[in-house]
Amino acid sequence: MRILILGAGKMGSFFTDLLSFDHETAVLDTDARRLRFMYNTLRFTSPDEVDAFRPELVINAVTLEQTLPVFRTMLPHLPEDCILSDIASVKTGFREFYAGCGRRYVSTHPMFGPTFANLGQLSEENAIIISEGDYMGRIFFRDLYTRLGLHISEYTFEEHDETVAYSLAIPFVSTFVFAAVMKHQDAPGTTFKRHMRIAEGVLGEDDALLREILFNPRTSGQVAKIRTELKELIEVIDRKDGAALDAFLQRIRRNIR
Repeated sequence: MRILILGAGKMGSFFTDLLSFDHETAVLDTDARRLRFMYNTLRFTSPDEVDAFRPELVINAVTLEQTLPVFRTMLPHLPEDCILSDIASVKTGFREFYAGCGRRYVSTHPMFGPTFANLGQLSEENAIIISEGDYMGRIFFRDLYTRLGLHISEYTFEEHDETVAYSLAIPFVSTFVFAAVMKHQDAPGTTFKRHMRIAEGVLGEDDALLREILFNPRTSGQVAKIRTELKELIEVIDRKDGAALDAFLQRIRRNIR
């Protein structure tokens, strides 16, 4: 299959490495410097170069804020039967875009970042495939993610954004709060060191990715839940209320079982 990958960032490079030995691939990035270390693939810096390549599948791996504008720029350069695909972490507005352009499409979300995840061992990671879209496109990504050992779930566009707001926004914001109040420790405890490793991993992600997660329209409601729980816990601590603390701990232990 002829596959065009839009964007030579971390995820674009990941998909290029993954697909270039089994398919005829090309990578498009307007910054030629980002293409310097791309091997075994065609390298394009202008949409006009795509015309002759005639891709059968496009994987849009640019940042969320650029995904739809880049699609709109590329549409005149793509064959009518080319399948559009995105890997965006927030899908707001994507259903409407795909419906409006009238093209075949498949939308997925690898639920791991190339900075924090071990790309050589993904068996404990997850991927979401949007249940709406082209059947053959979904089969392609299901096969690809299965070969990587990923656990795959299918959600609608709406269900996806609700899941992301919960499963990514809450740990991200909790990590930000930890890092915001953190002070250097000469003799850190085990729990502190574990939190530090998580914080280093999360803050090692691209700022664009972090913005995508935090600016998900559903994130604010999830962060508000953290504020509510913190308020209750602070009141318990201020009162030194042992019974209330026991009840709080029992409740949250049930949540993680």
